[in-house]
Amino acid sequence: MLWSTVITMKMAPSQTPAWLLELPGTAISADNLEILLDTASFKSRLLEGIRSAKTRIYLAALYLQNDEAGREVLNALYEAKQANPELDVHVLVDFHRSRRGLIGKGPQVGNDQFYRDTAARYTHQIEIHGVPVKNREWMGVLHLKGFVIDDTVYYSGASINNVYLHQQEKYRYDRYHLIHSQPLADSMVNYIRDNLIASSAVISLLSPPLPTLKQMKSSVRQLRLRLVRARYQVDGQPGDGAMIFPLSGLGRTENLLNKTIERLLGEARERVFICTPYFNLPRPLMAAISKLMKRGIKVDLVVGDKTANDFYIPPGQPFSPVGALPYLYEQNLRRFAKRHRRAIDAGLLNLRLWLDEGHSYHLKGMQIDDDYYLLTGNNLNPRAWALDLENGLLIQDPKEELRDAFTREREAILTHTTRVNSYDALESLDSYPDPVKKLLKRLRRVRADLLLKRIL
Repeated sequence: MLWSTVITMKMAPSQTPAWLLELPGTAISADNLEILLDTASFKSRLLEGIRSAKTRIYLAALYLQNDEAGREVLNALYEAKQANPELDVHVLVDFHRSRRGLIGKGPQVGNDQFYRDTAARYTHQIEIHGVPVKNREWMGVLHLKGFVIDDTVYYSGASINNVYLHQQEKYRYDRYHLIHSQPLADSMVNYIRDNLIASSAVISLLSPPLPTLKQMKSSVRQLRLRLVRARYQVDGQPGDGAMIFPLSGLGRTENLLNKTIERLLGEARERVFICTPYFNLPRPLMAAISKLMKRGIKVDLVVGDKTANDFYIPPGQPFSPVGALPYLYEQNLRRFAKRHRRAIDAGLLNLRLWLDEGHSYHLKGMQIDDDYYLLTGNNLNPRAWALDLENGLLIQDPKEELRDAFTREREAILTHTTRVNSYDALESLDSYPDPVKKLLKRLRRVRADLLLKRIL
């Protein structure tokens, strides 16, 4: 098939697919979904929700950092608990991540000590749990997203620190959705309580001494086996309008989230819009996207410019090996663009680079026509596909009640993007700074770059 002769025809919406009918979900109205378009608004709404909480607060994030934004959020949680001692407050973070500092920032004390120091200042305590999805961080982490405050779900890929919450000059751009739904909120809280908090592997980070990895080995294995099979259960309200379905996944074989993503791409009739911060798609998604273009489906793929990557090290600053990652991702994108150059020329493939100078990009998710919207913290990379505990919220919108809201979000995402018109618009390996070039060439020689793509 010649890309230049492909004609995309408007097709009628299909009936609800059988696989979707098997997913537990609940009805959602346009009035109960808010999409925030900037990072600062998400922070202010999160703090507002914490301060006005009446019954429960459940926060799940990769980490809650010991910096200005992290301290503000943690103090707000404690103050809400002091004002209302009956308030049910739980924070869940990755166990391994809580015990180290930021990559590439030198020796640092883990955030777990910060949690204990903060707790010592308050009478009424909240619960802070460390979740070890695997025995080692590089083998998999808690990448579960979603904050539940009373009956509202605050869903974003953001963790809690300065840059994710735009505390100072820099921000890390993400997606921010507030869903007002008791069935959805209950489902997410029950999943956390039944599958995580109830596990002997999930420990309080406020009660030292913390167990060693050797002591936790058996319980972590049991937790992992449970999470592979865990599913959200929704006591939902069916309807003939928009529906929302919570999904989770861990591992390759029984991963409902992965399977749903692949099925969603198969439902596309006209256009697919995908966001991912690090261009390192797993093989099933690469194959699915190629099939879409062969069918004449337009694919818009928004990724971060290498300088908008959170691991990017500007020239002139001390180099660390982790600083080579943005360049590795750019080379992935360059090869992809070269392989699909005819689709780019035909307008079937629109690769768009996000760049707002000095800021970073962390968006994930998909839109299939105006029928389906996937909100997720999944990076759509091999690590997310096989190692980390991930989740997402799938929205089906058969009557297009939410189309205008998601169109505004899509337009906001595209504001700071430029289209890649040719693969050679992306830098080649030989044009990189010497430390980066030497490291990437060395990794390629020993094929270590293939391993890095699987675990980073």
